[in-house]
Amino acid sequence: MGNKFRKIGVLTSGGDAPGMNAAVRAVTRTALARGVEVMGIYGGYRGLIHDDMIELKARNVSNIIWRGGTFLYSDRCLEFKTEEGMQKAIENCKKHGIDGIVAIGGDGTFRGATDLSVRGIPTIGIPATIDNDITATENTIGFDTAMNTVLDMCDRLRDTCVSHARCNVVEVMGRGAGDIALNTAIALGAVAVVIPEMPFDADATVEKIRHLREDGKRSFLVIVSEGVENFAEGFAKRIQDETGVETKFARLAHVVRGGSPTLGDRMLATKMGVHAVDQLLAGKSNLVLCQRDSKITTVEIVYSQCLDRMYKGTLKEGMLDQFSEEKIAQMKAEIEQKKKDIADLYTLAEETAR
Repeated sequence: MGNKFRKIGVLTSGGDAPGMNAAVRAVTRTALARGVEVMGIYGGYRGLIHDDMIELKARNVSNIIWRGGTFLYSDRCLEFKTEEGMQKAIENCKKHGIDGIVAIGGDGTFRGATDLSVRGIPTIGIPATIDNDITATENTIGFDTAMNTVLDMCDRLRDTCVSHARCNVVEVMGRGAGDIALNTAIALGAVAVVIPEMPFDADATVEKIRHLREDGKRSFLVIVSEGVENFAEGFAKRIQDETGVETKFARLAHVVRGGSPTLGDRMLATKMGVHAVDQLLAGKSNLVLCQRDSKITTVEIVYSQCLDRMYKGTLKEGMLDQFSEEKIAQMKAEIEQKKKDIADLYTLAEETAR
């Protein structure tokens, strides 16, 4: 099977994430070691459509493992969603002799990977998103770095909170999932965490801060996921108005996307990059790599997408028709386990928030 692959392409798409460069490096060096040429595609699927590519040699990916962002750049390409756009991309694959694609990104990236796969260009997806919002995998490239960035910045905020007896309400990234907020709140010892997956008792939190201040506590952190829209800034004002504790609001925003990837993200990106090439050369396609029980494995992209939609409540009629009752039951079990894991972490956050 591997002999038919003479050249593969690699792209990064969607929101950038620390560790994307490490993944591109791993894909490139693994392919070259297997005797397969590599084309780097600039700007995600837009680069496929507009023939913006470069042949990658080992030297092209030297000294990028530590760099944040993506040196191949990224884009959200609406043109690729059209049949005309996809056909242009396929024509360029044929023009350059590209036999398969490794697509690094999130859910939108994987939809594009499926579009290529069903049109004859084998594609493997690598999950890279700081939000960790791909339900099929326990971990995504960029998640660990994003959490550590939040920790570093909030530790700095805590210094001034202690000095001035303040509270800081901090909004962190995580549009579709509260994983960053939940995990960092526990690690920071935050007094409260607000995520879209769990109900939040604002009244109880205000009372908790009031009582803790009366007991002599000088500093407070409240971590809020951006997925809870139009909440954090107003809640900061409420805390100050109702408790008398001076309260500041901070939105960390896209700074959480940047920075040098942590060891954890470099390792995950490297393992997934190697595995993606091996899957392509073994004749596999339309798969997304996942970390499950600390091991790298694969699931079909369509399974991953439907699992995501089922978890997020966005399934459309007929989407599950292609799956057996056994597969649907498996999806439901995975979702229940994920919900339990989040609920358990949320309980841990509440029990240790004092």
